[in-house]
Amino acid sequence: MRVLEPGALSTVQDLGRPGWFHAGVGVSGAVDRRALRLANRLVGNAESAAAIECVLGGLSVEFDAPAIVSVTGAPVPISVGVRAEPPASVLFVAAGQRVRIGMAEAGLRCYLAVRGGIAVEPVLGSRSRDTMAGLGPEPLRQGDTLPVGAPPRGWPTIEMAPVAPLTQETLRVRARLGPRADWFHNPADLFTGAWAVSTDTDRIGVRLDRHGDAPPLRRVDDAELPTEGMALGAIQVPPAGRPVVLLADRPITGGYPVVGTVIDEDVDLLGQARPGQLIEFCSWQP
Repeated sequence: MRVLEPGALSTVQDLGRPGWFHAGVGVSGAVDRRALRLANRLVGNAESAAAIECVLGGLSVEFDAPAIVSVTGAPVPISVGVRAEPPASVLFVAAGQRVRIGMAEAGLRCYLAVRGGIAVEPVLGSRSRDTMAGLGPEPLRQGDTLPVGAPPRGWPTIEMAPVAPLTQETLRVRARLGPRADWFHNPADLFTGAWAVSTDTDRIGVRLDRHGDAPPLRRVDDAELPTEGMALGAIQVPPAGRPVVLLADRPITGGYPVVGTVIDEDVDLLGQARPGQLIEFCSWQP
């Protein structure tokens, strides 16, 4: 597969490299894991196969042999050669044909999977690019050639998957307070009003600004917190009071207090949140 246009930021991602915290290495992997898994299932791959994660769209690739691909995640215009194709479906690509992904209408990240997976050399058991640690293959550039692995034995069982549409409407995300809620005068105000996604958002985390007249989070004091582990979905609050929800390429430790944690099932929603989109946290109890 040859990269004709890499888009704004396209990286190779799988489900990450768990098991390396003792060496200071995070998991990384796809920010929207559900979208990656679906793309792989549609082409018959194992859910953990490596695919391309593309921010906003603008990706164009060409295959030198027949291929079967799928595009999931943020809704984007898709074309194979001259024909338009639907998202979350099985797409057959002839040798020499181009697959073009336009700009996303909503959401932030789309995923291009190819039957056989992207077969770049793994690093510590994963083909994912960790943008914070600098591990894994470099972000895609024009002219890059990516190897495609041997096709799996299984075949896709459906031609198209029904998916809930992504919109620019307010996202409602479930979270639990803690473990450092006692570091704040008003931790429950995390659930009051809305937060706006900042432009300062990437694979490391989603930075949030207060929206409207809702109260900011106020720390009890400016004391330093001893460094501790940072979970996926942790809502870390730096001294300026602007929360950051940590995503796939997060640091594995940190010293800012964590007022709450987004439940694992809803982290993928935040991976599709665009700058300016509103977030409302909902208190969740198991």
